[in-house]
Amino acid sequence: MSRTVICQSAAEALSGIADGATILVGGFGMAGMPTVLIDALIAQGAGDLTIVSNNAGNGDAGLAALLAAGRVRKVICSFPRQSDSYVFDRLYRAGKIALELVPQGNLAERVRAAGAGIGAFYCPTGVGTLLTEGKEIRTINGRDYALEYPIHGDVALIRAHIADRAGNLVYRKTARNFGPVMATAATLTVAEVSRVVDTGQLDPEKVVTPGIYVDRIVETR
Repeated sequence: MSRTVICQSAAEALSGIADGATILVGGFGMAGMPTVLIDALIAQGAGDLTIVSNNAGNGDAGLAALLAAGRVRKVICSFPRQSDSYVFDRLYRAGKIALELVPQGNLAERVRAAGAGIGAFYCPTGVGTLLTEGKEIRTINGRDYALEYPIHGDVALIRAHIADRAGNLVYRKTARNFGPVMATAATLTVAEVSRVVDTGQLDPEKVVTPGIYVDRIVETR
């Protein structure tokens, strides 16, 4: 029997998220961004959050709206600044939000490591720069590597294309991005999808995220 719960609303899907939670948010810019779940999180009211995502918000929607609502204490991301990241930029310059800058590959691998149960790993990216200042450096086969630790989430919010009732997910093109690794790395994984179909209707060869990783699903239009 499936453990995945099909929720009737985004509010139901986000019930129980506490202040101080670390939340993994899928998306590359707005591609694959779970905007319906983020809007529901704003309405839900949890604060003092740590957000892990590739970007720190675009324009006034999605993550930017969550930041503007004053709910986020810290952002862990790869690209905090682009032409439309003015919400984050304003908060950061005012000292109202903390930032941990992580190279994109390291970010994906640190999240993946959490899902795979890896305690830590060595990576050459960023060695010799401010990004690895204070980290353990080890020379392996003549090359320097920095010790990196996994990023675990209390909650993962992701956007997929179609789900079945067992929680299996398929994605639409580049909207896939960080969703699959984030789904494995959180205690609670919530997915918003365009459509929910009966179990067995998805081609097993096309399933990217198995339902064992997905706790709650909400269908959005």
